[in-house]
Amino acid sequence: MSLKRVTRSLLLVSSLLGGTWVVAQDAATQTTPAPADNTQVNQRDRNANEPTADQQKNNRSDRDITQQIRLAIAKDKSLSTYAHNVKIITQSGQVTLKGPVRSDDEKRVVETKAAEVAGENNVTSKLDVKAKN
Repeated sequence: MSLKRVTRSLLLVSSLLGGTWVVAQDAATQTTPAPADNTQVNQRDRNANEPTADQQKNNRSDRDITQQIRLAIAKDKSLSTYAHNVKIITQSGQVTLKGPVRSDDEKRVVETKAAEVAGENNVTSKLDVKAKN
């Protein structure tokens, strides 16, 4: 059965029952959104000197540091979803924070929480401020 016939049948049943139906657009009339441009971020992450999440060390102390920072950030309900989802990469006690946050204040809060766990001189921030559009 064609999409048009199904649509007509649904509309007929809907009108007979007095209900309201939302009908999907035909695929030919739908527009495709422009793809996201992450080119700069992807180039940064390809740099061999930039730590990435897959380089997180699997030793207990590095995992514990990452977990403690993640918990401290997650407990702070004043932070945006962006801040709650920053990348935390710990290698031999050195923490790198990556990803977007919504404001300079959020950036400072996340950096402070990481420094409280790992030590002030053990945190490198690569956080980007991405304000709402």
